[in-house]
Amino acid sequence: QVILEESGGGLVQPGGSLRLSCAASGTIFRTVAMGWYRQGSGKERELVARVNAGGGIELADSVKGRFTISRDNALRTVSLQMDRLKPEDTAVYYCNVRGYYDPVPSRTFDAWGQGTLVTVSS
Repeated sequence: QVILEESGGGLVQPGGSLRLSCAASGTIFRTVAMGWYRQGSGKERELVARVNAGGGIELADSVKGRFTISRDNALRTVSLQMDRLKPEDTAVYYCNVRGYYDPVPSRTFDAWGQGTLVTVSS
């Protein structure tokens, strides 16, 4: 089992900043990709930012230039620096890890955190 610990959500004014962090622990595993999704009220869950084991980064068009994702070398932790926040960024943010249980590549998993709420006042 892989457990994800999320932190950093809160209430901010438009234009403000927050930093989300996620740490993965548990059964020995190899990370394939790790990042953040979000789900606003009445909306579908969407990818915000993700980094893969090879170093590639994906960012949603809506956050490019404002959000930055960073990682540790082993891809056990990721942080999402969110600057110039907008009301439309309001959502529950979920950490996600895709990987496999070492040393068996076929034993894949897709783990999710419980979510941390980010609220940006209008």
